[in-house]
Amino acid sequence: MKKRVIGLGGIFFKAKDTKKLRRWYVKHLGLPLDPMWGGWTFEWREAKNPGKKGATIWSAFEADTSYFKPSKKPFMFNFRVTNLKRVLAELKKEGVQVEPKTEESECGKFGWVLDCEGNRIELWQPPR
Repeated sequence: MKKRVIGLGGIFFKAKDTKKLRRWYVKHLGLPLDPMWGGWTFEWREAKNPGKKGATIWSAFEADTSYFKPSKKPFMFNFRVTNLKRVLAELKKEGVQVEPKTEESECGKFGWVLDCEGNRIELWQPPR
């Protein structure tokens, strides 16, 4: 079995009232949410390479977001990978439903697949 996922990149979920929910997380759990986008980036360092930084994202989305489609679930996992193109190609060969589009930005490279229960999974290759 090849190791493809190297960590949890983030947890994204739909909320009925994102402002209220975000305030709850600030008040009760002390998450210092970013005022620009309303989520939080947990920064950490890799155990085997402490000089290398990593991040895990927490983000609440509006209940009517289309970002999780075609999944009908109220959440989406984001997993970190080292080579997005290779992982997507391998998954496609194995019959996994791979979305044809990918995106690239200053935040890294992104691709999407659906698991066997229709959950949308975002695969993220962080920038170097």
